[in-house]
Amino acid sequence: MRKHTYGIVALILLALMVSACSNNNSNNGGASSAPASSPAASGGTAKEGGNLIIAVGADPVILNPNYAGDRVSLTIDQALYAPLFQVNNGKKTFYLADSLTPSADNLTYTLKLKSGLKWHDGQPLTADDVVFTFEKILDEKQNSFFRESLVFNGKPVQVVKVDDTTVDFKLPQVSPAFEATLVQLTPIPKHIFENETDIEKSTKNAAPIGSGAFKFKEYKTGEYVTLERFDDYFAGKPHLDSITYRIAKDTNAANLALQNGEINVKYLDPQDVPTIQGTNNFDIQPYSEGRLAYLLFNENSDTGALKKKEVRQALSYALNREELIQAVYSSADYADPAKSFVTPDGLFHTNDVPSFDNDAEKAKKLLADAGFSNLKLRFIVSSGNKAQEAASLYVQQKLKDIGVTVELKNMDASAYGQKFTDPNAKDFELAYAGYIMGYDPDAYRSLYQTNGGSNYTHYSNPKVDELFEKGAGEADATKRGQAYTELQNLIADDAAVYPAAYTKTIVAIDKRFGGLEEAVLKPVVIFEDVSKLYLK
Repeated sequence: MRKHTYGIVALILLALMVSACSNNNSNNGGASSAPASSPAASGGTAKEGGNLIIAVGADPVILNPNYAGDRVSLTIDQALYAPLFQVNNGKKTFYLADSLTPSADNLTYTLKLKSGLKWHDGQPLTADDVVFTFEKILDEKQNSFFRESLVFNGKPVQVVKVDDTTVDFKLPQVSPAFEATLVQLTPIPKHIFENETDIEKSTKNAAPIGSGAFKFKEYKTGEYVTLERFDDYFAGKPHLDSITYRIAKDTNAANLALQNGEINVKYLDPQDVPTIQGTNNFDIQPYSEGRLAYLLFNENSDTGALKKKEVRQALSYALNREELIQAVYSSADYADPAKSFVTPDGLFHTNDVPSFDNDAEKAKKLLADAGFSNLKLRFIVSSGNKAQEAASLYVQQKLKDIGVTVELKNMDASAYGQKFTDPNAKDFELAYAGYIMGYDPDAYRSLYQTNGGSNYTHYSNPKVDELFEKGAGEADATKRGQAYTELQNLIADDAAVYPAAYTKTIVAIDKRFGGLEEAVLKPVVIFEDVSKLYLK
């Protein structure tokens, strides 16, 4: 999926495909449920009203869920736009949708919307909006990074309106990953965007009309984005009056504001946990997002060195995962060593793959055999991102030990994101990033297939391309598993990236707020359903 970040930033793409699914072992939904409507039993009586202030690390890039790839935009969009459904632990929670039913041959999926749905401007939300959204995603002129997930061997999914609340998705071939794709895609209003030639660049995104629990009120660049309660939200009027996303680029200043009560929710670096915990004013919640933190090798750089598999292997041999985890995350409690590009929550994950670890002499020999000496590399870092800063210093020192000089290039979060995602960027070789892709491994194709929409390493292997195609269309679970196991081994052996750690996210939440269990802690966006949060 796509979808990325600002905890390790990236996550940038986090993703890109940030899958809205986490901790799932299946895409078959299990029993269905609707969003809960009563206050959580986590203590305290729900009080109506109040404002929740959430710290975010940068300005949003775009307030449109089908183009957002950074953590900040995705977090705000989660409150602005309601999804069709979400999946947790193999169980669907339906939001705008009432049901999703596959046909016996798994080539048609019938989506039923709830009746009486509304956009924030009061206009009805119907099947026309769903069809419009998917048609625009499939329109090559609209440059949606989701398009590739809806096209199979050159043939697109057909999206057909049956009636005002019913849509049929007709697949050209069986796709076990289709529900995992569908869960990421969010309807946008046809009546707002139907005359826009370029939706991504449309000025309509500056004051978005969504369908979520909160509607857009105000955005001051570099300061805050404020949303206000949407009384006609389909699941009932939210408890809070408003949510403010405070743009806090300086981590230390943001931590001080958190301690002073000026901020209610914030991601924490592991190093900051003891200080915030010591105030006794916050619930500290570490949780797995299904995230891989990794060292990126930019094969597109003008040195040309990283195009060679042996060079990437050599750089990997210079490093030690356990040391890196201690340097970056302070404790093994917050991260597990990673070797596969698939995260442990994903289908067919295995960490039993080739790895290149902690052998400086092998690293030196590989570099010499590849014809490189006195290699100089540039490492881009998002200033203030403690994980990236710590990782860059660790890598710089370890590569120095094998005769490689690393120049650190610090930049603000926005510039880092632009540089990281620029397909033509040749002026850096290394970056420390991360992604969250959800449970179905088909999502990773955009990262590792040749010319994939989120292939920021510019890695290419025809066999990898072939196996991703095979896995996407294979209905037999055993054969599908074999394809993705082979993929994990190939990509690991190619050292396409250096998988460092499967990390946990740590969030501090003001104890004055309740409803956390019902709001559901979620990858990338913090909360799945902010309408359930309340002041005690």
